[in-house]
Amino acid sequence: MSKIFTPTNQIRLTNVAVVRLKKGGKRFEIACYKNKVLSWRSNTEKDIDEVLQTHTVFTNVSKGQAAKKDELMKAFGKSDETEICKEILAKGELQVSEKERQSVLDSQLNSIVNSVAALCVNPETRRPYPASIIEKSLKDAHFSIKMNKNTKQQTLDAIKLLREHMPLERSRMKLRVSFAGKECGNRLKESVNKLATKVEHEEWDDATLHLTLLIDPGNYRVIDELVRNETKGKGLVELLELKEVVESEEVF
Repeated sequence: MSKIFTPTNQIRLTNVAVVRLKKGGKRFEIACYKNKVLSWRSNTEKDIDEVLQTHTVFTNVSKGQAAKKDELMKAFGKSDETEICKEILAKGELQVSEKERQSVLDSQLNSIVNSVAALCVNPETRRPYPASIIEKSLKDAHFSIKMNKNTKQQTLDAIKLLREHMPLERSRMKLRVSFAGKECGNRLKESVNKLATKVEHEEWDDATLHLTLLIDPGNYRVIDELVRNETKGKGLVELLELKEVVESEEVF
């Protein structure tokens, strides 16, 4: 009885999300688990084995046709398929139906809008904009969402674009930084103050200096590491408020 012959470079996969990249005049594809590509791109998923169904580079996933080593060397200059898979994950285009694409884009837009609302304020009122205002402003400014770009970077792009169309600035954290003056002297104080947008209060308690600062949220980790390293872990950085609020604002 005759046997069905399956070419050795064919691999059959099911329930797959395909990421495609054209390079060197050829098409290359990788097979991923659904919903994992965006998680990898946003750095919420760091295990490549949770993203890839197989560490194989294909010329056509649906037909199960694996790329040949010489094709990979010619296009990518290397033959390590895991590394090539990572490059395709980073630069390639996720292949989805129009309905799936719209769902992904809507989800990304919602995430970007909420991130902007959490990170920024109207400088005239010192209050956050409603998410609906941010979404409308992004659409009016023709902000384009890219599926192969992570949400964090697109949030920064959105903030940059919105600043061209409306009053907007990053909200600020209020910190209390404390350290012994004899350990670091004025050097640490000057370094910390340079990273602050405003020094609200400064006081000495015996030999300990206490600084109350307003900072851009992006400088929090820098200040925390600076104080920890300069004081050998003896200094203290306390988060007092996540956002700057109007002093007269009544808190319910």
